[in-house]
This record gives sequence, structure tokens and C-alpha cells, in this order.
Amino acid sequence: MKLHNISFGNISRRKGRMLFLVLGLVIGISTVVTLLSMTDSMTRDIEQKLNQFGANIVMVPKTENLALSYGGIDVGGVNYSARELDEAKLADIKTIKNSKNLSIVAPKILGSVTVNEKKVLLMGVLFEEEIALKTWWHKSEGVFPQKENEVMLGAEVASQFGLKAKEAIFISGEVFTVAAILNPTGASEDNAVIAELGAAQKLLGKEGKISMVEISAFCQGCPISELTLQIAEKFPEAKVTAMKQAVMSKMQSIEMFQSFSFGVSIIVILIGSLLVFVTMMGSVNERTREIGIFRAIGFRQSHVMQIILLEALLLGIIGGLLGFVLGNLIAWGLIPIVIKDSTFAGINLPLGVVSILMAVALSLLASLYPAFKAGNMDPSEALRAL
Repeated sequence: MKLHNISFGNISRRKGRMLFLVLGLVIGISTVVTLLSMTDSMTRDIEQKLNQFGANIVMVPKTENLALSYGGIDVGGVNYSARELDEAKLADIKTIKNSKNLSIVAPKILGSVTVNEKKVLLMGVLFEEEIALKTWWHKSEGVFPQKENEVMLGAEVASQFGLKAKEAIFISGEVFTVAAILNPTGASEDNAVIAELGAAQKLLGKEGKISMVEISAFCQGCPISELTLQIAEKFPEAKVTAMKQAVMSKMQSIEMFQSFSFGVSIIVILIGSLLVFVTMMGSVNERTREIGIFRAIGFRQSHVMQIILLEALLLGIIGGLLGFVLGNLIAWGLIPIVIKDSTFAGINLPLGVVSILMAVALSLLASLYPAFKAGNMDPSEALRAL
């Protein structure tokens, strides 16, 4: 008779007890999988939604400037020297160590132009990048500019000049078409004429120059300050500032949830281990007569231990598989409730492998002492139970 046949036979004969053991493993593994899956989904959700907060890194030229402002009111400044960045060098930003964490790089040129004899702020942008960066931009009229001779007006500019979409506008003597008008945003673009970067550079006489760069970055694997330092090393002539608040608050929330998840997981795993240990000890005590017969007919200690551990191995595999499936199902159901407008990140196959290995290791470790006790059972004492 082969040892694995004995193990399989014992599992089939003691279905209730073995079901209780598997249930303990399933509860432990499914809890761990649920918590880790929810953490992964939260991280992915934050990575996708951080762009809604706009840039979290801003790069501007270094300047000797003493700003005179308080409470958001600017009363002027003393500007000793003003410089601009070279647009051609902007490609160097993609060569930093953590370039994979860069999501959107949006350069801008800023300057003053004349519209109907009034000074107006002109902002030149790459519309594709800018629209992706500022997801709160919504048009009240028209479509976003597609050509160099098209501009978009902030709400205040459109209101003051009485302009509508598809009308012509003269900017410093050049004719442009108003492609779109923005809804009020409460930000600087309300008072700006927004044009394509190249067209704005020509109007301002600043070809190949940029005034600032807004960068959207998600630094899941490194501090946001590290990204800032890497960019600053590439651009010594620029001042690079990280707007950490949005990123750090979200990352701290994730870290707190991860710590909570690991803490709960450890407790659940310990409880699962205790269930396996109690169940296997009960199984060994129930099988005193059977183990005594095995020892009496020549089974060695190692054979008896192998029978017990083979049972634990098989039940660990079953418990790990069922726990992984159940954990994913629970996470799929809970994530939309716990995290508003979020979705399940998907099945993590490496986590499935880890779950099975964890369940097997848990089952085997908890069964070592019962197996050792069974293997060292005195045949004569065991046979007295007959």
C-alpha cells in the first residue's frame, strides 16, 4: 500500500474534520488576498487620478526676484534678472533615473500681448499635454484648438471683449480664430489667451524658449523629492519645486492601509495556524489505533510522519486555491463600495502562487508536531486501544 493512498483515504473518511481544516486555511488566505488586492487597487486608482490634481512638480527659471505679495494680492516686485529655459533641452527630462514615473510634461511660454489696445496675458501650451494635465478644463463653447492660428480664451477675457467661439481676434496685430472658451476655473487661465506653444513663441519673439514646465508625476516606488532632485541635476539653471501635499497625503493613506492590512493578515494567519494545529492533533488522537497497527506491521516513524504531512500538503493546496479565489471575489465586491468610483485591479497571478505556497507552508508547519507525535507513538501502547 502506497503512503499517498493512505493519506487520500484518510481525507475521504474524515470529510468533516478535514473540511474544518480547509475552512481555516481558506479564511486566513482569503483575508490576506482581499486586503492585498484592495491595497493594489487603491494604489492603481490613485496613480490614475493624481492627474486630476494637475502638476505636482513645477520647473521655472532661476531668477533674482523679490516678490511683493501677501494673501494672494500682488503689489509688484523688484526683478533684477529674468531668464527663460531652452525648449530644446527639455528632452533631457526623459533621461533622469526615474523617468518612468513621469506622466505628463507640459511646457509653457508666458508673456504680455495686446488685444484691442489692452494688455492681456498670453499663455502658449502644447494642447495635447495641457488638456491631459488639466482635466478640470471644460469648454463652454467650441472645441479645443487644433491649428496654430486658433486660440482658446479664458472666461474673463471672453467676457471683457465680448467674444464668442469661431470669431476672429487680433493679438498684437495678428489674426487668430477663437476655437473655444473655457468655463470659469478660478485660476490664472480665466484671464489668459491660450495659444499653441509655437504660435505664442513667435508672437512674443521668444522662439525656442519656455517660461515654465508643469510636470505630473506619480512616484509609487520613490519619494517625490527624489524625482525633484533628479530633475534639478539635469537643469541647474532652473528652480524645481515639488508640490507634495496631494501626493504625500494619498501615499500616507496607502501606507497606513498597508500597515493595517499586514497587521490583520498576521493575526488571521496565526488563527489559521492554530486551527490547523488543533485539527491535526485531533486527527492524530483519533487515529491512535490505526497508527499503532501501521507501526506494528513495520511502518517506520518517517512513514507515519509522511502520511500526516501528505494530508497537510494536499489540504494546504486546496485551501490556498480556494482562499485565493474567494479573496479575489470579496475584493471585487468590496472595492466599489469602499473606494468610490474605483474598480477591481484584476487577478494577480503571482499573488495566487504566493497564496498557495503560504497555505502549504502554514499547513505543513502546523502539522509538524502532530506528525512528529504520531511518528514517535509506541506501537504497544497504541495497540492497547484495540
